[in-house]
Formats: sequence, structure tokens, C-alpha cells
Amino acid sequence: MRVKNMHPLCCITLDNGGGGRGGRNDNVPAVDSPERPVSEARGPELSVAGPLYKWTNYGKGWRSRWFLLRGDGRLSYTKILSPQNLNFLSTSLPDDVTVIGDLTSARLIRVDSCSRRSKCSKKVNKSAVVHLEQVSTFRGSRSDDRRFYIFTATKTLHLRTNSKHERELWLKALAATRSLYSLKRLNDSFSISPSSISVSTERLKKRLLEDGVGELLVNDCEQIMRSEFTKVQAQLKLLCDERSNLLDTLRQLEAANVDGMNGIEHSLTKRDYSGRERAKYSECSTTESSDDTEKQDVEEASEEEDHRFYDTKDYFTESPGCSRPSKDRHFFSTNMDPEGDHLTNGCAERALNETSCSNIERRTKLPDPVEKEKAVSLWSMIKDNVGKDLTRVCLPVYFNEPISSLQKCCEDMEYSDLLDRAYEYGKAGNSLMRIVNVAAFAVSGYASTEGRLCKPFNPLLGETYEADYPEKGFRFFSEKVSHHPTLVACHCEGRGWKFWADSNIKSRFWGQSIQLDPVGLLTLKFDDGEIFQWSKVTTSIHNLIIGKIYCDHHGTMSISGNRQYSCTLKFKGQSFLDRMPNQVHGFVEDASRSKVGTVFGKWDDGIYFKKGDGTKRLKDLYLSDNTSLIWRRIKPTPNLTRYNLTNFAITLNELTPGLEEKLPPTDSRLRPDQRHLENGEYDRANTEKLRLERRQRMSRKLQEDGWKPKWFEKEGEDGTYHYKGGYWEAREQRNWDGCPNIFGEINDDLDTSFED
Repeated sequence: MRVKNMHPLCCITLDNGGGGRGGRNDNVPAVDSPERPVSEARGPELSVAGPLYKWTNYGKGWRSRWFLLRGDGRLSYTKILSPQNLNFLSTSLPDDVTVIGDLTSARLIRVDSCSRRSKCSKKVNKSAVVHLEQVSTFRGSRSDDRRFYIFTATKTLHLRTNSKHERELWLKALAATRSLYSLKRLNDSFSISPSSISVSTERLKKRLLEDGVGELLVNDCEQIMRSEFTKVQAQLKLLCDERSNLLDTLRQLEAANVDGMNGIEHSLTKRDYSGRERAKYSECSTTESSDDTEKQDVEEASEEEDHRFYDTKDYFTESPGCSRPSKDRHFFSTNMDPEGDHLTNGCAERALNETSCSNIERRTKLPDPVEKEKAVSLWSMIKDNVGKDLTRVCLPVYFNEPISSLQKCCEDMEYSDLLDRAYEYGKAGNSLMRIVNVAAFAVSGYASTEGRLCKPFNPLLGETYEADYPEKGFRFFSEKVSHHPTLVACHCEGRGWKFWADSNIKSRFWGQSIQLDPVGLLTLKFDDGEIFQWSKVTTSIHNLIIGKIYCDHHGTMSISGNRQYSCTLKFKGQSFLDRMPNQVHGFVEDASRSKVGTVFGKWDDGIYFKKGDGTKRLKDLYLSDNTSLIWRRIKPTPNLTRYNLTNFAITLNELTPGLEEKLPPTDSRLRPDQRHLENGEYDRANTEKLRLERRQRMSRKLQEDGWKPKWFEKEGEDGTYHYKGGYWEAREQRNWDGCPNIFGEINDDLDTSFED
């Protein structure tokens, strides 16, 4: 509200009673009242400065930096290029800054020397600036009494002092600026109560009488003035009350925030990266505490070259660059596009349908193992099978996970809600956000591969798998349609869309790693006729012989559409020195091949989208205000086993009540060796696996005799397999005529004849 300027003949009397700004109560015109400086109103602020050692990278290690911490929560640091540079920095400080530490040049064992004349010729040293006014945390090291850390949402500063006493001084200074903002000082800067304001018109009345204005007219003017000021005073009181309520709310939020961060120390950082154990990013020795090592592992934005961040400002709000998968960013919305929320009705209808199916209970963990698992040595297994036909060597179930390749295909549908949302966007006429959600769906299928190092069971010829998830709004069906080469076909129907694919894997062994190249086309068709097609990227499994085994995806994924938009995504391969692995980055293009948006993120974390031509750097995209979160990986189950199955994967092999009598005899859930492995009956699982391997060798002979899949048919000689229908109808009628009992006992004589 804008209050009109008062006439100089009107006065405001402040009956403060000693409160407010110095307790003034003189009758002084408001226009002549001087403003007190802001710094004085806010009170004294502590500012400190001094040299600290900052961890940069493996190449440079610890480097001396000049840090300046202002009382307003702004922390800046710059390089110390030489002892002369240090003297200049220390002598140019304002009078209100306290210096911490020894400023002698002898302590600067690792300064950034000027090897080039161009560097030394710079008169002004650029500095990096971080703001401690917003959400941030800090603490001292538990293993080194000279080190401490400052945690932000985008980076972690690893700092070291020369002594324990210096570290205590820095921590006290940080604690003094820890609050989000001093609400008490803010409240003191405006403490005038509207009820203490009175309006005096004596000067105006006296002036009018001197000019010969009649008494009656003067009284009328006085009444009008008082009436107007009463309205202004009422409005001012309302604003003050609203302001007071807002400050009370802010105080409560600040207190809750501080208590929460004290109770859950750096939970964001731990949740993000503690499971990855990427010790190669830590500069700690092996004797350090695991707590310190873990904190240093998360320095995603630490400088590989220190000057890299000198032109940046890091704000301590949660940004997409450092993430924890379990929570969305506070400025992102997964159900809204940048152009507005027009999916409300569709999402509400979807939520209603899911609620109606909420009575379906899915398990959240695998059964407890019956036996204690026996570890198997890969070397001993190779030694015991020297000279044998490798095609007849049966690998023990120790190397398997309790799902089949048919069920693993269904894992790609875990985030099928992205396709539901894409369908709704298309109905609303937003084709751009439709393909963005399709791209996120194509990437989301890789999220379940993190930590999955066991091999799925190879299905028998004719083996099938069904998955009906009414709470998710889709039903899935797959079948092994060929044994040589191994080929799996699948079909899925959802809310307004259909998805089908056939896949084959070509593998290459490179000594320390295996490269898996998927062969096949994935097709998605919406009910309005729009079609998208793409192929999967290459997967590599590293450190098979020595080291920690891990999985990586790399290559280019092209998503082509039959209408307006297409998308190209590049999966960045992981390297030894890569500080941000698993990156995905690509563009959405229109029919004229013009870039209209950028899709980026991590396949094990989340996918983001930003409209535009994509000229910005990746880091700038993460910090952009109009970046939208499209997909976020679901937090892993707390009941992890060595299989590292996701919450969704745990339900794939479950036999829910009443399901077994509805299944055909070819369903993967009825496979005995797989079921024994899930139950932890390892000896029986190995026995059944050996028996089924013998039966599997009959598949080639069956295929040579003209065997055809029951539920899929091939389009042309080199075409893809398409679902020909009939499965769900047969399931409803419990009619499985023509479905062989592929998991049953076999006749040894028949088996021998096939082998011959």
C-alpha cells in the first residue's frame, strides 16, 4: 500500500514509550525524520578472514586460498598467488574484519605460483562466492582436528586450518552466520505500533484562523483530516499485523529447519552417494574415518581446475545437480509442464483408478533363505570344466538372480506412469511434452540396472510371462520365440497406449569386461495414432576378473516419431576420472530439425527438461529456473539382498493368492529352479537347473522341426514379432490347450535321441 505524503502543516506524534528507533517521541514532521542506517538497525555483524587450505583435485591437492566470511552470510575465496599477494589481501581488508591465522609466508606451502606472465599480470583476482544465508550445513572432521567441511546443494568445500584453535575460530564464525536471516533484527528495524500514532491538526487550525477562515469551516476541515488519517491508520495496522504473523511463521520455519538439520546430519548428501562407494573421488587416506571419506566422495562440483568456478555463485538451495533420488526439487513439478497445468483432470482420473485397485497387496521383500548360500569361485568353476563342451556346462545358480529374462523385460514398465502422462499431454495438444515424457520413459528402464550384477534365468523355448498391474494401469505379456538366436518378444497395453518389442543380445568378451549390444526395435503407439520407435544402447559390465564389478550404459538413442517431434539422447560412458557418471544429454527436434528443447539428467537418478535451443552448458541447465523435473527414480528398497532388486522387481515373480490356478503351465513363475533360488533352496535349485538345461538342449531340434511361438507371429522374413492376441481371452476361460508342460519331467531316451 502506498501512503500519500503528508502536508507539512500536519504532524505525527509517536508515543513509543521508549520502543522502536531510539524511543523518540518528539513532535517532528515525518518528512523531516532522518532514516537510521541499515547496518545500525541490524546490529553489529562479525566478519572474519584468513588463509585456509582447500582441497582442489588429485593433480593439485591442498591449495592455499584467502577466505572472507561476511556477517551477512556471504563467503568468498580467491587464490593466493604469492606471499606478496597475501600481504595485499590482508592489508586491503576493512576495519571491521578480524583476521584468523598466521599470515607469514612460511605457512603457504602450496600457493598457486604464476608460471605464466599472463596470469601474474592480472590486477584483480577473481573470486568464488557462496551465500550462507540460505540452507547450508557445516561441521568439523571427526578424524582430523584441523579440517572442516561446508556442505551446499551443489558442492562440498573441504577446508583445513593450521591448528585446532584456528578451526574452532572458523566454526564459531560460521555458527554466527548460520541463521537464514536474523528475524529479531528485522523486527527491530520497524517496531512502531500503529496504535501509538496520533494526528495533530493544531498547526493547520491556527493557520486557517489567521487567514480569516470561519470557525465552522475550520472544524469541518479538521474532521475531514482526522477521518482520512483514521482510514490510513487502520490500513497501516492491518499491514503491521500481517507482517507480524509472517515473521512468526518464518521464526517457526527457521527453528524447525535448524532442528531438522541438527537431527539428521547431512542426510541429503548421505542418501545421494554413500551407496556408490566411489573412493576414487576422495582425497583421504585409507586410515580416515568412513564418515570423512563419505563426505569427500560427494564433491560433485569440486574444481578440477580451480578457476573454473570463479565466475559462479552457488546458492544453497537444493539444485538438480546434486540430488538425492528420493525427493523432488522444491521448484519442480512432475505433473506440470512449463506452459501450464492442463493435466489436472487426467491425473485426477488416473489417481481415482489407482485408488480403486489399492486393495492389491504386493510383497516388499524376498522370502528369507532356507539355506546358507555357498559362494562359488569363478576360477575353480573354470578349472573343473577344462576340456568340456562349454555349451553343456551348467553354471550354478549362484550367478543368477531369481527372475527370468522375460520378467526383466517387464522391468522397463516400472515407470509406465510416464506413458500415461504422455498420453494426457497428447490429448491436451502438447506434443512437445509428450515426446519428452516418452524420452524419460526410454531412459527410466536403465535405473533398475544399478548394482544388478547377477544374470537372469535364460527362459526355455515357449516359456511365457504375464504381469497384470491394475494399480499401475497396464498388463504385460512376453514369450521366448526363438532359442538360436535367443529372442524374446513382449507386448504391453496401458491407458491410451500400446508398447511392443522383440530383443536379442549380441555379446563380446574383452577380457576384463563384457559388452552387450541389444538388437531389436521398441515401438510405442498411442491411441490417437502417434508412434515412437527407438533401440536400446550398449551395456558394458566391467571388472569381471579383478576389481569391483559395475554396469555402464553408453551410446546414442534415437527416438523417432511419425509426426512433429523426434529426440536424440546420448548416454555418456563412465571413465575413471569422471566426477559425474551416468550422464544422459540430448535434444528434442521438430520436423525442420530445429532444436526446441534439451533433455538431460542421469539414468540412475532423474531426467530434466528445458525449453529452448540448448545452447547453455549442462551446469547452467541444472541451475536454470525454468528447468522441469520429468522423472525421478524411486528410492531403493531398504530390504536389499545381494541381488539388488528394486521394489517393482521384487513383485515380478510373486504368486499372489489365486494367481497360480490362472497361469498357463509355461509361465516363468512356475519354473522350479527359479522358485527354489528365490526361496534360498540352493542345492535343489542347482539340481533343477541342471535338469532344465538338458531339456533346453532339445529346443534347437524343436525349432529346426518348424516350431512356432503360440502368441506371437513374425512380420516378414526379417520383420519384428507382433502379438497376435488370444492370451488374455484364454486366461479368462482357463483354456490352455496347446501349451506344453515345459518344466515337467522328460524322457531320457527322448532326450538322447534329440542330442544325437
